[in-house]
Amino acid sequence: MSRTTQDIAPGTDASLSHGLKQRHLSMIALGGVIGAGLFVGSGAGIAAAGPSIVVAYAVSGLLVMLVMRMLGEMSAAYPSSGSFSAHAERAIGPWAGFTAGWSFWVLLCTAVGLEGIGAAKIMTGWLPGTPEWAWVALFMVAFCAANLAAVKNFGEFEFWFAALKVGAIALFLILGVLAIAGVLPGSDAPGLTNLTGDGGFLPNGGEGLVIGLLASVFAYGGLETVTIAAAESEDPVRGVASAVRTAMWRIALFYIGSMAVIVTLVPWDSQAVVENGPYVATLDHLGIPGAGSLMNVVVLVALLSAMNANVYGASRIAYSLVERGQGPRALGRVSGGVPRVAVLASSVFGFGCVLLSYWRPDDVFPWLLNMIGAVILVVWIFIAVSQLRLRRGLEREAPQKLVVRMWAYPALTWVALAGMLAIFVLMAREPDTRVQLYATGGLTLLLAAVGYARQRARARS
Repeated sequence: MSRTTQDIAPGTDASLSHGLKQRHLSMIALGGVIGAGLFVGSGAGIAAAGPSIVVAYAVSGLLVMLVMRMLGEMSAAYPSSGSFSAHAERAIGPWAGFTAGWSFWVLLCTAVGLEGIGAAKIMTGWLPGTPEWAWVALFMVAFCAANLAAVKNFGEFEFWFAALKVGAIALFLILGVLAIAGVLPGSDAPGLTNLTGDGGFLPNGGEGLVIGLLASVFAYGGLETVTIAAAESEDPVRGVASAVRTAMWRIALFYIGSMAVIVTLVPWDSQAVVENGPYVATLDHLGIPGAGSLMNVVVLVALLSAMNANVYGASRIAYSLVERGQGPRALGRVSGGVPRVAVLASSVFGFGCVLLSYWRPDDVFPWLLNMIGAVILVVWIFIAVSQLRLRRGLEREAPQKLVVRMWAYPALTWVALAGMLAIFVLMAREPDTRVQLYATGGLTLLLAAVGYARQRARARS
């Protein structure tokens, strides 16, 4: 047994298999940055911020880099399928691990349903007359079955999904740069027309930039999966360290680079940016035959990839919580190295969210969406606070475990925390996001109260 496997906290992941190879983990880390939020959700941000969306993605990208560095430091020192939830429990207390873990589980399961709906809409566009719910059910069954079988199935799905996404966005960036330079056949160099014309770089002022910033923050969701998956890899420490160290250039290239290409080539207020998505709109604008339709295939793959990753992540978070005495024991049952009951429960919850979108589209479903709206920020705060506390102990007791180190500790950790609090303030200023903030706050307080009560009860017993 390798040292990295022995370093896993006792009882945390002993029953899980270690079937993910380094190539799986590397591609999960690479493809995990190219999520459905980038392809699908960025259009609304561009419509609000205009060309300044590049600044919005750069600012939020810097925050995400800091969060990933903090999470990488802890996950390399303490590999666990519970990831930040296990770190929060170790650093702050069981109530914190309970709150971070179960709020993230609700987020992932709901996201599974949302991504299924998005993928089904693409399929019904290609095959009119087919029911959306049937497509969602088909996708759910496929990914549930894949995750029930073995962790290597999840790894293989994500490897090929990620390879397609990475290849597609790399080709998009190459075509975009050629078009901007004016050397792409059939296209003229746009110059600065779309960046400075039609209202300028900040067409909707600071308010538009704020809306774009809030949209960009939530587009980065999914980066945490690699630290969850690392616990089931052949070499958890090496996998996490590699993923975190390459996070900076991946975020800069895929997110900020593609936003810069889009707003340089296409007028920010084009209806196609919102209706068709910014990537399809850009390729259609360049007049590349069939490119827009091909990008729709890539968007479908991104949605299916996110579904697969979220079923996996939700099941492992639930398993880890149960292993730490933070949930119903049935969810912790492992067979063949896979927490199959947790996989089934997560899939059923996700499909339940889909059914709610049809049965109660005007009250229950919007309430559910608002409830998970700011969960990722809550998780990031737990990550930052946990890193502040764990780093001191690691330096004192086990400095050899600091394979990945947070930059300029503790200054940049405090900077990241300040940035998260600033985003909360900005959310409170906007009517749409204010509702999300209150709903997520209610969920967080409820889980924290339940977690604290359980912690006190266990302490007394």
